[in-house]
Amino acid sequence: MKAVVLEDYAIQQGDLDWSGVKALVPDITRYGRTAQEEVVPRIGDAEIVFLNKCRIDEAVLAQCPKLRWVGIIATGTDNLDLKACRRHGVPVANVPGYSTYSVAQMTFSLLLAICQCADRYHRLVQDGHWRTKEPAAYGLLPQVELLGKTFGIYGYGSIGRQTARIAKAFGMEVLVCTRTVRPEYKADGVEFVDLDTLLARSDVLSLHCPATPATRGLINAATLAKAKPGMILLNTARGALVDEQAVADALKNGKLGFYGADAFGTEPLPQASPLRGLPNALLTPHIAWATNEALQRLMDITANNLRTWLDGAGENIVNA
Repeated sequence: MKAVVLEDYAIQQGDLDWSGVKALVPDITRYGRTAQEEVVPRIGDAEIVFLNKCRIDEAVLAQCPKLRWVGIIATGTDNLDLKACRRHGVPVANVPGYSTYSVAQMTFSLLLAICQCADRYHRLVQDGHWRTKEPAAYGLLPQVELLGKTFGIYGYGSIGRQTARIAKAFGMEVLVCTRTVRPEYKADGVEFVDLDTLLARSDVLSLHCPATPATRGLINAATLAKAKPGMILLNTARGALVDEQAVADALKNGKLGFYGADAFGTEPLPQASPLRGLPNALLTPHIAWATNEALQRLMDITANNLRTWLDGAGENIVNA
């Protein structure tokens, strides 16, 4: 059985450990970043494909008739046509929950960098200063205490829920807007509200939902007009949730106080992006999920997904 890996990202902390997968399928070929036009020739006659961001749709499936199983090296499935995969009899398995703690942690890494500027103060000291009369030269802002502030969350899956726990530990009031309020959420000590209320009351708004037809472009000029003036917006979820031009405009006119983002509509972020160069935008290259611990969980679950499928069952199948 032949397998192909289309990794499509650079791992900052080191390479992924494919030993568990290779023990199951020794004939495996790995490719780095893969353009969409390279997907079909690289899959070729492989029966198994692992991928992260490449798109698998009807056109790809029609040209890869030997494909029997797709393993997403991620949680999100918005880059795959799941219905087309089902029509072709190709099960798709994802990796849920592996990055919950890491992404929630990065959400607050962004927020703390915005509110207390530790990295910028570090540069100041490294440059031989102690204080400065020109804070703008280092991007320094008035420091903000989180205690008592209102932390809004859109989307309340495992990451949103973990983020709420951290916010409460900082003494913040937590508001949540989510499609389904489950009975087990009752003990979380958060308040469930609609989107307009979330926008109007949040000092900080953090996005934690998938990109679906209902959520694409969720943050746009119209929704930003309803936001609390000076709100901090955080996006460690999906770039498609945000109209980046509208966010850039809101940052420039003061409607938004700051934007912290680890996900973008086009990745890598284009040089012409309206977000580049803004003093009140903190941008990281989609690395929230890439702690060493999360990467190990990612590969452990990926190997188990393959193992259970080879055994005739299959775990984490998202298009059954």
